[in-house]
Amino acid sequence: MKTDKTLDCVGMFCPIPVAKTTIELEELKSGEILEVLADDPAAKKDFVSWCKNTENQLLDFKEEDGIFKFYIKKK
Repeated sequence: MKTDKTLDCVGMFCPIPVAKTTIELEELKSGEILEVLADDPAAKKDFVSWCKNTENQLLDFKEEDGIFKFYIKKK
C-alpha cells in the first residue's frame, strides 16, 4: 500500500501512539495515508476505537514480527 508518511511508535505505550498519530494527521491533507508502526498490544483496540471517533478510516492492519502496522486515511 502506498503511504504518504510513516510514524514509528515502537516502544511507546497508550496513549502516546494515538496522541502522536493525531498530531501527524494534522500535517497531512484529506485523503492521504499515514502508516503507524507500534508494538503496544493495546494499539489495535485503541486505533479501531480512535478511527471511529475521529472519522478517519483504518484501511488495513497487519502484524509482522511483533510490530503492528496501521494504515490510516485522513478524513
